[in-house]
Order: sequence, then C-alpha cells, then structure tokens
Amino acid sequence: MDGNILDAMRYVGAGLAMIGAAGAGVGIGLSVQGALGGMARNPDTYGNLLTNMILGVAFSESIAIYCLVIAFLMLFKVV
Repeated sequence: MDGNILDAMRYVGAGLAMIGAAGAGVGIGLSVQGALGGMARNPDTYGNLLTNMILGVAFSESIAIYCLVIAFLMLFKVV
C-alpha cells in the first residue's frame, strides 16, 4: 500500500517540477515579442537586439531543461 502512494507522489512531484517549463515558455515568448517590437520601431538595432534575444532565449530554455532533469530524477528514483 505504501509503495503505491509513494509512486503516486513521485508522479505528482515530477508534474509540479515541470511548472518551471511553463514559466520558461512565457519568458521566451515575452523576450521574442520585445525584440520584434524593438526591431519594428528601429530597424538599425536589428543585430544588437537579435543577439540579446538569442541569449535570453538560451537562458530561459536552460531553466526548462533543469526542470526536465529534476522531473526525470524523481520519476526514475535516481535520488
């Protein structure tokens, strides 16, 4: 009986760990929206804005990857 409850709690914990991936998705969307808005207003800043946007997207995506790793650690009983 206890094993089933613990397994269920592992699944719930892994699902909760993936909430960070939703936050990363919102962050990526806002980053791209801001960069595209800036490029539309001032096309001369295209290169600088594109570089900063790609860097911001990479940082946001790394948070999603960390969340995925934690979820996998919970699911496969590594810890």
